[in-house]
Amino acid sequence: MTYTQTSDPTIRKCLQSWRQLDVDQQLGLFWFIYKEMGGAVTPAAPAASTVSPEIAEGLFNQVKELSHEEQLQIQRDLINKADTQIGREYGSLGDTTKLLFWYRLSQGMDSNVIIPVPAGYRLSSEAEALLNQVKELPFEQQINLFRDYVSPMGAEPKGGAEI
Repeated sequence: MTYTQTSDPTIRKCLQSWRQLDVDQQLGLFWFIYKEMGGAVTPAAPAASTVSPEIAEGLFNQVKELSHEEQLQIQRDLINKADTQIGREYGSLGDTTKLLFWYRLSQGMDSNVIIPVPAGYRLSSEAEALLNQVKELPFEQQINLFRDYVSPMGAEPKGGAEI
């Protein structure tokens, strides 16, 4: 699995802060980012020329068929880079396809097809501060941040090339 992180120090600092949160806070922050900025950020993923929507949709459909508890565990496993079948499939995706997959998960959360964030859920003060920092970033930096965040997730594909 290969990816190139940006050299932008602002993005690198945000990534470091994001990854220092516990897994559930990372997921919560991602959800709040989607809710706050999804209208601006998400069109970049589906419209990108390198995206493979059918592949992202296929992986999303695998997750959608599972119980809510299993769906949550898959998301945690992706962040923790656990070596699972879905983790390896995810790891073989290109960066923009990974963004689209997370976008589809967020859409699924909206419709309760994917486990939703618990009612009344609140971010930690650290995650809230990071959310505010992300909101202040220019659009291109936001996209780079999200791409750099989702790129290293998942597991190393077994002898495979990226899709």
